[in-house]
Amino acid sequence: MAREQPIFSTRAHVFQIDPNTKKNWVPTSKHAVTVSYFFDSTRNVYRIISLDGSKAIINSTITPNMTFTKTSQKFGQWADSRANTVYGLGFSSESHLVKFAEKFAEFKEAARLAKEKSQEKMELTSTPSQESAPGDLQSPLTSESINGTDNDRVTPDTPQHPEARAEPSQNALPFSHSSSSINKHWEAELAALKGNNAKLTAALLESTANVKQWKQQLAAYQEEAERLHKRVTELECVSGQTTGIKSQKTELNRTIEELELALKAKEEELERLKAEVESANEFRSQRDSLTQRLQETEVRNQTLEAQLTDLEQRLESSQLEREAFRKSLRSLLELLDSKIFELNELRDALAKLLEGS
Repeated sequence: MAREQPIFSTRAHVFQIDPNTKKNWVPTSKHAVTVSYFFDSTRNVYRIISLDGSKAIINSTITPNMTFTKTSQKFGQWADSRANTVYGLGFSSESHLVKFAEKFAEFKEAARLAKEKSQEKMELTSTPSQESAPGDLQSPLTSESINGTDNDRVTPDTPQHPEARAEPSQNALPFSHSSSSINKHWEAELAALKGNNAKLTAALLESTANVKQWKQQLAAYQEEAERLHKRVTELECVSGQTTGIKSQKTELNRTIEELELALKAKEEELERLKAEVESANEFRSQRDSLTQRLQETEVRNQTLEAQLTDLEQRLESSQLEREAFRKSLRSLLELLDSKIFELNELRDALAKLLEGS
């Protein structure tokens, strides 16, 4: 059995807070995805996991100081200090939101009890050299590993109506379609690849220098081995070999074996360095690919910004036209009121004339 198993699953639209503004919501999935609670029995850790295809869009470990807040009837959020972000979930109904919140509180309390129990156990059994806590190692997940069996989980055959998608309310943080998070994601990956490439380049240069030194040593070993072989041959040709000569021959043979073992070790090290060089070339190709994708994303971002500017200008012009129309309507109403007043006066005058006649 796997170390980490899903214990509750549901479906929701996933959002993250914009890292730049800290005010706008950025959608991380185009449609509702499966959101699951996982439990790691070996470490007593609860996590919230959600995958969009093979990409993990939520990987949040539940801690005792976390709080899940319902900001509307179908929307809730929580902050994850380890991931340095705020996650938001939009559900298709209020009942799904309530059940998810109940599970969050339940697993939060379980995490608190597990932490207290672990601290008590460490205080009783740990030594000064064992006081450092292990880091949170995340186990690899696939999209098939989060298929929960809870009754509230929506199957793919269930139709998803457009009105079922819950948007953040006015009490929640506002929604934004900014593409800056995409740029930052690719820039971070590009920076990481550049760092790895620099490390591999330095290691390659150092390995190249070591290879040259090892080749010189190998040449010296080979010369020494040839000299020893010649010496052994000379000693064997000497008639009346004594016990001392035999022992010297044995020692020389042992030295030759040691040199051959050293030569074999150096050859294995050379093969390992060749493999590292091939890995460095793969990292370079990945860096070039990511650079090209980043440029394409920047071009798309500029196009979207131009479209947004055009729409803002059109909206402003339409607002000005609407304001001018309202002004003309007001002037017409004032003119109509004055005409109605004059007609009322004329009516009263005619009525008086009729009464006088």
